[in-house]
Amino acid sequence: MKLEGYVWKYGHDIDTDVIIPARYLNSTSPKELAIHCMEDLDTTFAKKVQIGDIIVAGKNFGCGSSREHAPLSIKAAGVSCVIAESFARIFYRNSINIGLPILESKEAAEDISEGDRLEIELETGLIHNLTKKVTYQATPFPEFMQELIKVGGLIPYTKRSIVNA
Repeated sequence: MKLEGYVWKYGHDIDTDVIIPARYLNSTSPKELAIHCMEDLDTTFAKKVQIGDIIVAGKNFGCGSSREHAPLSIKAAGVSCVIAESFARIFYRNSINIGLPILESKEAAEDISEGDRLEIELETGLIHNLTKKVTYQATPFPEFMQELIKVGGLIPYTKRSIVNA
């Protein structure tokens, strides 16, 4: 599975309250959450993000509370992948559960710039910076997790497994 998009770059310790502010947690509508994604950090994000764009950040992306709203708002906004130096563990698991691809790569997180165009090969973990003509290696997901992401998350994966049993 290949993904391609432009980069939105953020720093370290981007917490779930910044990804989707608590005042919007009364909604479970992905469309509504997407409208407010990142608004306390970057008021232009929801208006300018394009389908397929990629978030790149530093250490501890998704720290804070364990709300699934955070990765859901990112995915609903059209972001195809998040690359970071590291992720908060609960955010990491919630992202996989909803089918949002995330990759850890310190080198990529440090070198990639805002606006760079990337191509990502999820199966191999290769991140190609088409702007800088550099390739980075992230740890690829195990095959079953790649399948989970491909079908859209844990619920569609489970439904498919039950039907095929």
